[in-house]
Amino acid sequence: MKRRLTSPTAGIRCLQPFFLFLLIALALLSIARLGLITWQWPRVGEQGITGFLLLQGLRFDIVACSLLLLLPALATPLLALHPRSNALWQKLLTIYLSACFGFLLYMEMATPSFIDQYDLRPNILFVEYLRYPKEVASMLWKAYKLPILLAAVVIPLAVTLVYRTLRRARSDSTTSPLSVLWMLPLVLVVGALGIRSTLDHRPVNPSTVAVSEDLMVNDLALNSTYSLLYAIYEARRDEKGKAVYGEMPREQVVRLVRENMRLPADSFTSEQLPTLHRQQPLKQRDKPLNLVIILQESMGAQFVGALGGLPLTPELDALADEGIWFENLYATGTRSVRGIEAVITGFTPTPARSVVKLGRSQRDFFTIAELLSRRGYDTSFIYGGESHFDNMARFFVANGFERIVDENDFANPVFEGSWGASDEDLFARAHREFEKQGDKPFFSLVFTSSNHSPFEFPDGRIELYDAQKATENNAVKYADYAMGEFFRRAKQSSYWKDTLFLVIADHDARVRGASLVPIEHFHIPGLILGADVQPMRYKRVASQIDMPPTLLSLMGLSAEHPAIGHDLLRPELAGTPGRAMMQYNATQAYMEGDKVVIFERGKAPAQYLYRDGELEAAAEEEQPFVDEAMAHSLWGPLSYKERLYRLPAEPQMAGGGQQQGRHKVEAAK
Repeated sequence: MKRRLTSPTAGIRCLQPFFLFLLIALALLSIARLGLITWQWPRVGEQGITGFLLLQGLRFDIVACSLLLLLPALATPLLALHPRSNALWQKLLTIYLSACFGFLLYMEMATPSFIDQYDLRPNILFVEYLRYPKEVASMLWKAYKLPILLAAVVIPLAVTLVYRTLRRARSDSTTSPLSVLWMLPLVLVVGALGIRSTLDHRPVNPSTVAVSEDLMVNDLALNSTYSLLYAIYEARRDEKGKAVYGEMPREQVVRLVRENMRLPADSFTSEQLPTLHRQQPLKQRDKPLNLVIILQESMGAQFVGALGGLPLTPELDALADEGIWFENLYATGTRSVRGIEAVITGFTPTPARSVVKLGRSQRDFFTIAELLSRRGYDTSFIYGGESHFDNMARFFVANGFERIVDENDFANPVFEGSWGASDEDLFARAHREFEKQGDKPFFSLVFTSSNHSPFEFPDGRIELYDAQKATENNAVKYADYAMGEFFRRAKQSSYWKDTLFLVIADHDARVRGASLVPIEHFHIPGLILGADVQPMRYKRVASQIDMPPTLLSLMGLSAEHPAIGHDLLRPELAGTPGRAMMQYNATQAYMEGDKVVIFERGKAPAQYLYRDGELEAAAEEEQPFVDEAMAHSLWGPLSYKERLYRLPAEPQMAGGGQQQGRHKVEAAK
């Protein structure tokens, strides 16, 4: 029978696979970090923090490894009390550690493609998109075929090599109860210190390495396993409505937000719902207009000729002279669901995921569709892809959209790519849907998808801007072509004179930059036209959240709602600079004219000036402006957590029915 080893040195021998794994993992992560620093050297060198990245990187690598190793390390001395259980455990431990290495390697190999797309290490998007294997697998295979093939070869070979190395390091040493008594506390203390990496009140986190204004460079001090796990942890916290940028009394938050709405005090109609107010339209109409919102995928100002970008949107540039053209309009975020959140609900951006995905907003959450549905409008969402993507269908059906037309409803489309039917198929279907409405008022959200990686569209429609067809520039040009064809048909239709159209981007493509918030990449086109809209150029700063109130006013609809955006055409706002809110990963910007406040997790807010596309530190901080920005950053989490962002319940009719004009959902895909 094997003699039990009770000396401190012998007792630790059962942990030797952990020591070997730690050395291998730290070597892998350090080599990967050096590779990323070399790849991104122009930006890293400009910041002058290479040594800091390497030193702090080692620190966060130890944190990630400690997270993976603590629990099995605690179990090992206990299972080593008996030779049989120890032998089985050592085999399982070898498999577990090899799998951990494979995961670390996979995350690092996936990082360059993720940085290329999002300019950050993998975050919550990395796991969210796993819910949609069809779309994502098709996109990844077409856009990143070489990295996928490389990973398919390298990862199995590397894991096999590590497995064999760890197998040779298995320990057959057993422990005694006395050894367990001193080893368990030691392992627990060392593991906990490894995870916390500090004796301070709070453990290290990404704000520890947020020393430069280039967020991507800061991220290089992390490793992708840690950044992903931390993003999942933060997403769970943020979903509960937890404020992360600071503290302010609830009463002050509500007061400052209401003051910034710039409405008469008697406009507010509820104590329970602080921002619920009565909005009167600037133009009274006997019959309010229909409304169509065309949400253009990834069409930032950089692609729009009329905004000083590339000459890729001749159709939109021409239409800009026929309606209200917004020259300084800003998106609230960098993802489609953030654009949907802002344009359809008017909700302010938060560090949490978009309300399209959050649990408490899956019913009784304000949308312009809910408001119009109560007024007897037919409300629809028309999309060429699968409506379940990003939880859109569930959110829409539960919050006022009565009909959904998606990929499954397109029979024999002219062209179908990875993301569904082409934009020209989408607009052709939308045109048919609108013509069927007759005298019934309608609202529709039409969401394009052709301008999305891997950038697929039919041949023979446009003169290519880039020689290679499947590029972002060519996809933008095709999307613009399809929209132009739609408006040529719409202008000849029976619904044109009674319909208001908004053409607006959901966000810019591939938002990136060396500043805390690359504001220039939040600049997007916006155009309101149709019916009797008079052409004008709107030059003040505007936000996507201003669209719902502005549209309701132009429609001629008197309405009660909680949206805090401005009706941009109100004469009282003529002397104001306008304001916008932008969420960039975990960082938020509040801009009023050229003044900007930046919020980062775990840091005090900082004030800047935005001039000539650059952020400059402000000479002095204006506390009232910082307070205004802070109130808006806290309003979103507060109103979500307390369910303040909704319409009041509808009055019940005799027999239990709801107010006349309220429709039932026909189908929920």
